[in-house]
Parts: sequence; structure tokens; C-alpha cells
Amino acid sequence: MVKSQNDVVITGIGIVTSLGVGKGAHVALLTGGQAPEPRVDAEEFAPYPVHPLPDIDWSQQIAKRGDQRQMENWQRLGVFTAGLALDDAGFKDNAEACSTMDMIVAAGGGERDIAVDSLIIDEGLKRNDRERLVNEKLRTELRPTLFLAQLSNLMAGNISIVHKVTGSSRTFMGEEAAGISAIETAFARTKAGQSTHTLVGAAFIAERADIILLVEGIRAHATGDWQPLWSRSPDNGGGMVLGSVGTFLVLESREHAESRGAHIYATIDAIEGDRGNRADGRLESRLTRLAGMASEVPAGDLLVLSGASGLPDISSREKATLEARFPGATLRGYGGATGHAVEAQFPLGLALAALAIDAGAKVPVFDAGNEKPTEKPVAHALVTTVGYTRGEGMALLSANN
Repeated sequence: MVKSQNDVVITGIGIVTSLGVGKGAHVALLTGGQAPEPRVDAEEFAPYPVHPLPDIDWSQQIAKRGDQRQMENWQRLGVFTAGLALDDAGFKDNAEACSTMDMIVAAGGGERDIAVDSLIIDEGLKRNDRERLVNEKLRTELRPTLFLAQLSNLMAGNISIVHKVTGSSRTFMGEEAAGISAIETAFARTKAGQSTHTLVGAAFIAERADIILLVEGIRAHATGDWQPLWSRSPDNGGGMVLGSVGTFLVLESREHAESRGAHIYATIDAIEGDRGNRADGRLESRLTRLAGMASEVPAGDLLVLSGASGLPDISSREKATLEARFPGATLRGYGGATGHAVEAQFPLGLALAALAIDAGAKVPVFDAGNEKPTEKPVAHALVTTVGYTRGEGMALLSANN
């Protein structure tokens, strides 16, 4: 592919999953002879397993205790990983660059009052006028400040306060599609010459009873013992195992990155999101169309990093479509190692792809029963995310040469 000054390149990666803090643990995941054992907590929210946060010293990126105290974990994790990305890109102490840096965040809702939620659920079992019940409890049980704590754009606000990133700011809501749209927007603005450097990403906390309740409301969460991603079945509940994940990327135009001598992990060649009805083969048709962005890459040279959620039906349909479209490609379901991270799932996939390409990794299998080993180092990666209820996206990344 011919290089252009407006090519979109990745120059900073901040990443936290259950596997560890920062790039090192995740390069090890991608370059080891075999993938490390997933870290799973099957006790705290039994019968629902989750991939928990690792131990984090928040003060490494959020120096003031007061700032730490006024944030919830989802905000702390986002601010922390944003700091890691800025550090990695060499922007952390560059006040001028941060003052003109654009920021795009994908976020869900914040704090909930679990006691009130539990009260409503318990009383709802005894009454049929549930709309009236909810209105009563809204008037009498919720504290007014809770509504401020729930604002999704608090993460972006705290990143601005702590790291002084004060260019334009956007926040997307909408589960997996929000993460896709955040990066797609950053990519499009850079390609069009409207932005030179952007901080983009998301954070998701799996260890929240309200989130697990939301997912299990449609019976999507796995139950019982952890199973590899492609091996899950309705016998294990809904199939999805949530993971606490924070991922931020610094995207730059090639001209901006090269002018300051930045290390370039990978180039983003294309990205697109879509959504629609999934019945009657329409999901397969949509995924096949999106996958066309990698049509010029020989399948044997392609790493397909699937962000499949683990829901047996949707995930098996995605896997079958990708294998039919790219026979001979290396397929890996990264959510099996990290858990499914909803808003952060797509940014996580791009971070792992960029690290794999930069390292020339021969990515080990994450599900030995359903993935094939490879001896080919990565030069091109197709990242997918298929939302557990709606929204699909793909991005194609290539080595910077």
C-alpha cells in the first residue's frame, strides 16, 4: 500500500486486562510459545465467572489522592490507561501537544445504587404495578448526586483534568458499537486532515453486580466453570464471560508522528462499523462485506483477531464466516484470554493487533480445541468485534513498512 501523510498510525498503547498492567503482559500473551492461563474469578459473583482487574497502583498515573477518591473504578481505569498511552507515545509531559490533542471515549453508565436496585427487584416480585413501583422508588430512595455519578462523559472529563488533554472531546455510548464508533471517528477525522493526534479508548469494569444483572437479563452470561471461547455451549449458560479492561490508543497522522520521530506500532488501513438485523443470513452477509477490506491480503499472511463475545450462536456464526472468507488465515478469539469488555472490546483488539504486528508475533492458540497453531509472524491483522446484541465492526492493520 502506498504511504500517505494522512495515513493513520498507532503511536501509543495503554492497556490493562486481568493478565496484567501495561504492554509487557500482553506482548507475552502474543509472543509466548503458549498462551498463559486465563485469570478468572469464579467465586465473587458465582455462578458467573469474570476476568477481574489485576492489582493496580493508581498513583502511577493519577497522582492526587483526591482525584482517585472522587472516581469510581471505571473512571480510574480509563484515566489510568489513558495515562499509559500518553506516556507510551511520549506526550505525557508535553503540555502543548496535550492542549491540542483530540479525545474520543467510549463509555457506559457509571455508579448504581445496588441496594435500591435490589429493593425494586424484591418488591417487584410481589406487585404487578411495576411502573408505579419504579416511580415511587425513584422519588423516595435515590440520592440526587447519583445522577451526576452516572454521567458517561465523566471519564473524558477526568482525563482532561488529570492529564491536561484539552482539545476537542467526544463521548460515545452504546456498548460494543460505541467502541467501534469512537475509533472509526478518530480514524476518519485523521484521514480527512481534521485531526493530527487523538487519544481514543474505553474502560469497562466486569466486577459490578448491576452489569452482570443487565447481561443476565437476556441470559447472555456464562455460568459455572470457565470454558475456552469457541468451546462454550448453552450448557454453560449464555456463553459470555465479562472481563475488566482498559485500553487507550494514541492515533496520529503519519506526518505528525514522523515529524517528531515517534515509534509507530502499526498503520490502520481501514475501519468500518455497521449494524442491522442478524436473521436469515444477514449477519453473515454483513460480516463478509466488512471483511472485504482485507481482500488484498493473502489469507496465509493474515491474523484474524476476533472479538467474539462467546455467545454460542452468534460466535459460531462469526467464526464460520471468517474461516470461509479467509481459509488459511490465523484465527484467534482474544476475548477468551481477557474476557468480553463491551465498550472496550474493539479498542482492546486494535491494541493487541498493533502489539502483535510490532513484535512480529507468532500468536499462540487461545483455544487449543478450535484454533490452529501458526509459524508465521504477523504483518497484517484484521480485528473484529460483534456485539452481544447488536453492532459489528472491523479494522485492518498492517506493519509500518
